[in-house]
Amino acid sequence: MSTRNILKTIRECCEPIIEQLGYELVDLEFVRENDSRFLRFYIWKPEGITIDDCQNVSEIIGDKLDEIDVIEESYYLEVSSPGLDRPLKTDRDLERNLGKDIEINLYKALDGKKKVEGELVDFNNDNIIVKVKDSEVKEIPRQMISKIKLAVKF
Repeated sequence: MSTRNILKTIRECCEPIIEQLGYELVDLEFVRENDSRFLRFYIWKPEGITIDDCQNVSEIIGDKLDEIDVIEESYYLEVSSPGLDRPLKTDRDLERNLGKDIEINLYKALDGKKKVEGELVDFNNDNIIVKVKDSEVKEIPRQMISKIKLAVKF
């Protein structure tokens, strides 16, 4: 089974369980690092994620993964918080972060820049709409975007 199909099957089986526990599954990855494989679940809730949250989800999801047995090789299961600099991948991520400052990396330059920073104003199926520093509003086509994340400012 391809990695894409493995992830799809796991998401379909585990996401409802994670939501029932009061969390949102914001990302899922199955990667090779050195000689090991890792299945990583990134969970979120408004008040933040604790180690106890990760352990609780890991135990329950681990049982479900053993039951569906979709991964044929050995792997490490990790459940964690997505962190501040994680990519915003879903419309739920964008909705939750309306009004916040974001950084958008582009595949190719737009107006001479491959990075746009500004306040996330709105979004739709085709565009991400940001207010940049000089209060100008830019509509950035989604197909041009390689990554969106919160702007971390100190």
